[in-house]
Amino acid sequence: MPELPEVETVRRGLAPVMEGEIIARAEVNRPDLRWPFPPDMAVRLSGKRVERLRRRSKYILADLSSGETLLVHLGMSGRMMVSGDPLGRFVHEHPMPEKHDHVVLHMDNGARITFNDPRRFGAMDLMDTASADSHKLLAVLGPEPLGNDFHEAHLIKAFHGRNTPVKSALLDQRIVAGLGNIYVCEALFRAGISPRRKAGKISAARVGALVPIIRQVLTDAIQAGGSSLRDFRQADGELGYFQHSFDVYGREGQPCRTPDCRSNVQRIVQSGRSSFFCAQCQR
Repeated sequence: MPELPEVETVRRGLAPVMEGEIIARAEVNRPDLRWPFPPDMAVRLSGKRVERLRRRSKYILADLSSGETLLVHLGMSGRMMVSGDPLGRFVHEHPMPEKHDHVVLHMDNGARITFNDPRRFGAMDLMDTASADSHKLLAVLGPEPLGNDFHEAHLIKAFHGRNTPVKSALLDQRIVAGLGNIYVCEALFRAGISPRRKAGKISAARVGALVPIIRQVLTDAIQAGGSSLRDFRQADGELGYFQHSFDVYGREGQPCRTPDCRSNVQRIVQSGRSSFFCAQCQR
């Protein structure tokens, strides 16, 4: 499932052709994805201007001139692809419709945004912009890891007394929003912290040091266009490249990249997810 860097990469790709532009016509080709679409979604989107395109955790949010906000979640295999870009940033002509093109936004500027999702684990919803933060999918989220509310004091307090592994704690969206398996593994490696260590047993200094490391891992991934492991592509159809920079994720049995370390990357399963780490470098 796309994590924060992948979703942010898609948002940045969509912004030039959506922000400030009118959705001339919306096509909704099925009644649902993971959940049913809101009533009359095509009508509620058509003719509306996209005032702002933003991201919250792993969700893309399009604030509309109608006072509603379109929420988009990519799910396991969802893609938002741009074609016919009048600004010349995308060279793709409008493709022929495909089987899994579930929602298509025809923009007034000639661009077309197609939401394609073969597995149908994605989701879309419409909500009042003024109360968007109270939406059931957003209300439970913790601070954004690249925002000002995510700081040393917050993480130290969140970890205090927790008997769960630090890997599980960082995946808890109530503690920090948008982190997933890939970037938690990479951040813990850079911090030298074992994914098995109990969150409440890590010193405050080491917990605090995790904050800038998490920020840097995410920033590096966004600059690389995210990580393309299976289905993820950017809005222009290109792959992300951060997977070529992984220190541990997906590298089980390969040599640790720390200079002078003679250990290999190991994999364990925690709460049904694979954790990759170096037992020599991460304590």
